[in-house]
Amino acid sequence: MIIRSFIAIKLPEGIKRSITDLITRLKTLGTDVTWVSAEKIHLTLKFLGNTDDSLLPKIKESMSKKLSHYNAFYIKIVGVGCFPSERRPRVLWVGIENSDALKDMQKDIDSGVSEFGFALEDRPFSPHLTIGRVRSQRGIAELLRRFAEFRTTDFGIVEATSIYIMKSELKPAGAEHTSIAEIPIGRGRNDVQGIEQRTE
Repeated sequence: MIIRSFIAIKLPEGIKRSITDLITRLKTLGTDVTWVSAEKIHLTLKFLGNTDDSLLPKIKESMSKKLSHYNAFYIKIVGVGCFPSERRPRVLWVGIENSDALKDMQKDIDSGVSEFGFALEDRPFSPHLTIGRVRSQRGIAELLRRFAEFRTTDFGIVEATSIYIMKSELKPAGAEHTSIAEIPIGRGRNDVQGIEQRTE
């Protein structure tokens, strides 16, 4: 069976709530934007697209080996922006602070799945969390003005101890994402490196 799939890092509920609060504020402006619901916000590392489900156990095994030398690490979620530019925005996103571990891991994932026929990325990895897609320019100037107020907002820290192979089903209400497999990163929670853990 063919499924639509991708590889991602999930976000904790606290960060989802913080991002949802931002989206709720921006929704009041009445702009023509399709906003992403909280349960669909994730950090995509590799979009696989149409995938024969018979490959999934092999991909999981390959990823487990590829990531075995990594220690778990932290990712800081901070700031906002848009693609391709503020003059003609099409995608609104929440940012991710530069993380060498994250970028290195994404390269290993990209090269690993290429062994199963998936094309290598032809653009540099730009980690971000998509929160909205602009459908028209109605009210966009005011939206961008308000959006810029969150340019340095700290949304929290993600403890990356696993990646997930996700299934994406297109439905009338939008894409529905479910986890197919969890792949621990190296030694997981016992040896976390990176940003100092923040306590609440």
